Amino acid sequence: MPSLRAPQLAALVVGATVAVAACGGGDAPATTTTATRPAAAKPAPAVPVLCGPLRARVAGRVDAPEATELSGLARSATQPGVLWAHNDSGDRARVFALRTDGSLIASLDVPGAEATDWEDIAIGPGGDLLLGDIGDNDAERADVSVYRVPEPKLAAKPSATAPATRYTLTYPDGAQNAETLIADPRTGEIVIVTKAFSGRSGVYAASVRGATTQTLRRVGTIELGLGGLATAGDVSTDGRIVAVRTYTALSVWKRRPGVSLARTIVDGDRCTGQVALGREGQGEALALAADGRSFFTAPEGAAPELRRYAPRK
Repeated sequence: MPSLRAPQLAALVVGATVAVAACGGGDAPATTTTATRPAAAKPAPAVPVLCGPLRARVAGRVDAPEATELSGLARSATQPGVLWAHNDSGDRARVFALRTDGSLIASLDVPGAEATDWEDIAIGPGGDLLLGDIGDNDAERADVSVYRVPEPKLAAKPSATAPATRYTLTYPDGAQNAETLIADPRTGEIVIVTKAFSGRSGVYAASVRGATTQTLRRVGTIELGLGGLATAGDVSTDGRIVAVRTYTALSVWKRRPGVSLARTIVDGDRCTGQVALGREGQGEALALAADGRSFFTAPEGAAPELRRYAPRK
């Protein structure tokens, strides 16, 4: 997305409400007039640690001079200490490989891909990179694209990725603007969460194990509150923790076994992280750790700070 003007971003930050929501609850013990033992209260499901107190630490600055409008961030599934990133609209089709201190490992072009409005990156089956060309500020694109690329092995010092496979996706209910792409590397499910000023984001699903031309399936909507603009999302390696960020807040779900990503986001128990992401600036990137207990972010701008959020000790 093109950069917001300072007054617009400030209004979003001031207007956002960051509240902690418990994920589920229990009944109070039953009372009785007999001598029988009172029924025990049902224990409340454990709240994901990302909804507890978190500490933000600046891990470093992204030192790639051309990475000035970061919009996607994902942790490598196969190469420890590697983050994959890309710019927003206006750049060519390429990805940046970063260390977790923000230092640049490589800048790689992506043959066979076009960069209309890249907005998010996810990790797919086999560790493949999934690049979401899903931005559409004016809601006028006939279709959007997700590019699938085998993850480059950085030890080989490549100058480009392998050619990309393009998945052409059409919304069943007309063009939508979106900046959030989440993928399940085990099933191939991909989920797009739209960006709506009303705060009612649509949740759509497809699969990179299906045809390369698909109509997205609308699963439902989520309420992010007025001005709650979804800008990125991710899922932990074990598939248990799902997160979606806005410019100012973090929503987290604990996924149940056998439940799809899309259905988890629409119907699952959600809690809100105790973080004020709006302090970063215009943030449109999020990468969960493998265990879902911490995450990295980076805002737009030159030499942006790479932050790591983790539970306070």
